[in-house]
Amino acid sequence: MTSLGHDHYCGELLLQTALFRETLVGADLAATVPTCPEWSLGELVRHVGRAHRWAGAIVRTRATEAVPPAQVPDSAGPADGDPAALDAWLAAGAQRLAATLRASGPDAGVWSWAADQRAGFWARRMVHETVIHRADAALTAGVPFEVAAETAADAVDEWLEILAFAQASGDKDVAELRGAGRSVHLHATDADAAEWLIEFGDDGFTWRRGHEKATVALRGPLTDVLQVFYRRLPAGSARVEVLGDRALLDFWLERASF
Repeated sequence: MTSLGHDHYCGELLLQTALFRETLVGADLAATVPTCPEWSLGELVRHVGRAHRWAGAIVRTRATEAVPPAQVPDSAGPADGDPAALDAWLAAGAQRLAATLRASGPDAGVWSWAADQRAGFWARRMVHETVIHRADAALTAGVPFEVAAETAADAVDEWLEILAFAQASGDKDVAELRGAGRSVHLHATDADAAEWLIEFGDDGFTWRRGHEKATVALRGPLTDVLQVFYRRLPAGSARVEVLGDRALLDFWLERASF
C-alpha cells in the first residue's frame, strides 16, 4: 500500500537518481561493488537504468504480464564506457519513468510481481530500488550515504511488505521466518516513530510500527538501521547496536531476501 503518495514517489525517484549520479562523479566505474560482487560500479548503474526503463515500459503499455527485458527500448545503455554518456542515460531513464508514472496516476492497472497490480506499486518500488543501489554505489565510491527519514522508514515498511508477500507465496527461505515466542525490534535513534516490531508465529511473521521489548533489538541511526536491514551494512558494525539474542537477528538477515 502506497503511504507517501504517488506524486511524492515520482519526485523522490528523480531526487534519488540525482543523488545516485552525484555519487558516481569521479568514481571508478570498473571497481567491484562490495555488496553486489558480481557487478562493477558501471554494471550497477546499468542495472538501475534498466530497471527504470523496464518499469516504465510496464506502466506505459499497461502490461498484463511480465515484459521481457530484451523488448524494452534503450535498455542496454551506451555502448562505450564513457561516464558522461552513462550518466546522461541514467538521468533520461528516470525522467521518462517519472513522466510515465505521473501520466498514468497511481491506480492504473498494470502487471507486477507482487499483490499490488497498480502503477503506484512501481513508483514506490523504483524509489527504493534506487535508494538501496545508491547505498551500494556510495560504499564502492567511498562517499557518505544518507537518506531522509520518511524515505528510509518507508523503505523499511516496503521491505517488510515484500517479505510478507514472499512468505505468503511460498518462498523457501522466507518461509523459515517462523517460530512463536521470538521477536525483532528495529529502533531508529534519530527519527520519531521509526520503530518496528517483527513477531514470529507458528505460521510465519507479522510486523507493526511501535516500541516494544523484543528478543533482539537493532538500534542506531535510521539510515544505518536501513542498511543493516537490507544487508548493506553488517550487524556487527560500530554504527549500530544489537541488544539481546544476536543469533536471532542473524537468522532473520540470512533468510530475509527475495
